[in-house]
Amino acid sequence: MKILVTGGAGYIGSHVVLDLCEAGYEVVVLDDLSTGNREAVDSRAEFVQGSTLNNDDLNNVLNDVEAVVHLAAFKAAGESMVEPGKYSRNNISGTISLLNAMIDRGVDKFIFSSTAAVYGYPQYLPLDENHSLDPINYYGFTKLEIERILKWYGELKGLKFAALRYFNAAGYDPKGRLKSLEKNPANLLPIVMEVASGVREKMQIFGNDYDTPDGTGVRDYIHVSDLASAHLKAIEYLHENESLTVNLATGESHSVLDVIKLAKEISGQEISYDIVDRRAGDPAKLFAGTTLAFDQLGWKAEYSDLRTLLETTWKVYQK
Repeated sequence: MKILVTGGAGYIGSHVVLDLCEAGYEVVVLDDLSTGNREAVDSRAEFVQGSTLNNDDLNNVLNDVEAVVHLAAFKAAGESMVEPGKYSRNNISGTISLLNAMIDRGVDKFIFSSTAAVYGYPQYLPLDENHSLDPINYYGFTKLEIERILKWYGELKGLKFAALRYFNAAGYDPKGRLKSLEKNPANLLPIVMEVASGVREKMQIFGNDYDTPDGTGVRDYIHVSDLASAHLKAIEYLHENESLTVNLATGESHSVLDVIKLAKEISGQEISYDIVDRRAGDPAKLFAGTTLAFDQLGWKAEYSDLRTLLETTWKVYQK
């Protein structure tokens, strides 16, 4: 079976491509390399530099494809509040362009990289898929709009989709096969490792007065290899079943200071930080239940304990 992975040169995408190749799929990657790394793409995959916004590029890569894994989105929540046009064009318009090209070619299976940002402030914890949907940043809005579009394409065009709502992706391939660093990381774990490895002098902690055990924000971190395995299970699921929407998380939670403390132990390095004001839109706690993903996909996290997350990341930053 041939699978198209958009954004397959990115941090998450390269791990998904690796797992697909290992499983024996024929893989073609479409990526404009605005945030991805060409060297991160498995050599067994066909690579095409191009964009979901270019119909010629889409026509070139959709030949004989049976399913699409769509990871080609901008994802910085803060940036999305400053540049909504950029996020509208790439995330929403790019996805619509891709879906239309798929329908024209008779491709009816779509694995979508969604996000916990569609929920907004948690009304209860752990979050489940029945929680209200009220994004508090424009990035989350673009992902929720795409989920709504997918439901319409399902009803009108027979599209079968899996919307996978990621929580905080982190870590690197446990076997050390992927070593390309993410460009301009904005998430906690790579920033911590940039300080530990000397790339940056210090980091900022946004608030230490939350209603949490140590006052810092608490999040649910999921290993990128666990995310990748869920995409393979979703492809298999759509062969026999209808569309689904599930959280990909662990149900566990760790504070910013938990992460820094263990990172110091693993790296043997000091990690300097300043406490600054809270960021607008940051909830004190955010973690999810994983019952539906287990029940529907038979999926559960295997590598997402905090030590494995940090050790696999440090091995890459150390080099």
